[in-house]
Amino acid sequence: MISPEPRRLLLVHAHPDDETLTTGGTIARYAAEGAEVTVVTCTLGEEGEIIPPELAQLGSWAGDQLGGYRSGELAAACEALGVTRHEYLGGVGRWRDSGMAGTPSAEHPRAFVRGSIEEQAGQLRTLLGELRPQVVVSYDDFGGYGHPDHIRAHEVTMAAVAGAESVRRVFHTVSSAGDTSRGLALLRDRADLPFAVPADSELPSTPDEVITTRVDVSGHLAAKVAALRAHATQVHVGDGLFALSNNLAQPLATTECFVLVAGDGTGAATDLFGGWD
Repeated sequence: MISPEPRRLLLVHAHPDDETLTTGGTIARYAAEGAEVTVVTCTLGEEGEIIPPELAQLGSWAGDQLGGYRSGELAAACEALGVTRHEYLGGVGRWRDSGMAGTPSAEHPRAFVRGSIEEQAGQLRTLLGELRPQVVVSYDDFGGYGHPDHIRAHEVTMAAVAGAESVRRVFHTVSSAGDTSRGLALLRDRADLPFAVPADSELPSTPDEVITTRVDVSGHLAAKVAALRAHATQVHVGDGLFALSNNLAQPLATTECFVLVAGDGTGAATDLFGGWD
């Protein structure tokens, strides 16, 4: 009897912590189910803000050592989530966090957005050929919230998957407008929060009617929380919530949502691999 081909999932993210914030539950679920899960991170996140005051001198404005520190955080997060394999696009440190548009960091010689899309797509295409994932996940054309590195990760991913022999489905990770609104409403009812609760419009989200796939990650929140805690320079973690350096509370969702943008979606309403024998 021939054993079925293993399920292989590859996710492309811009910075350390993005893999956990948007897809951590999904990674943990499929890893726990035996899928081969690869995370590709495009930069070291050198331009990130830093939450713990005692680590402030790691920042790009001081010692410029944050990227190396965040690499350690990412390794711990990947271990917590059960990631099978982690890769940096082009090798560790090849591409640098570009920061936001119009900032000096965007002009750094190694800034991700200054690199050649053809070169970057070629680097990802090489990984696709080696790892042969059936499912690839990245961001939409707005990068989720407009960060230039997220947009570039989208562009690189879409260029690389075109013609990739193994890839049967491509998804964009998104946040449900309905889930976000309901989660924020529950947080506003709590009197114990150390963070402000934003208006619904302050968090990026996607209309529910656009969402094609909703993955139940309720059984894997402990792994996601552990991974969030690993990213201590970037994330506060509370009971059923997290906050970034802006100190705005965000609900910890039990469902992670996606939009199918390539491939046959038959059977994929609740499972990235759904409908396949």
